[in-house]
Amino acid sequence: MASMNAAAIRAADTLLWGVGGTEVLLRAPAPAIPDDDGEQLGLSTPQFQDSPLSPVVYRRVRPKFSAVTSSPTQYELLVSATAVNALVGSEAYDSAETLFATAFAVIIDSVPLEIVSATASEIGGAPYIYRLLLQAPLAFKT
Repeated sequence: MASMNAAAIRAADTLLWGVGGTEVLLRAPAPAIPDDDGEQLGLSTPQFQDSPLSPVVYRRVRPKFSAVTSSPTQYELLVSATAVNALVGSEAYDSAETLFATAFAVIIDSVPLEIVSATASEIGGAPYIYRLLLQAPLAFKT
């Protein structure tokens, strides 16, 4: 079963690169670094770190027509399980779900997009690709 998952991951990576895969940044919290000003008040300055994710493919999701409400612009991001697994391991997260739940945004073309949901496609109980639904914040409406 492990070889089947490894083959699915390689196929997903190849597919993502083949259809124009690119790199985005995942903005997540970093450990707080004390500084003189903040520490005098008993607070540490929050820090963020941007980690690259590639290969990824993203597209704008067509809005469902509604005459009553307008929904924010949404995007679908397909992310290689190879990239996610490397990030989970290097940043000591216990799972990809925790990684995406604690992340603040995905940075695409210098625009931060909020993660609305994250799902994984699996073979044999192991993910080979992740699908993130992203939403543009109000200040960055496109």
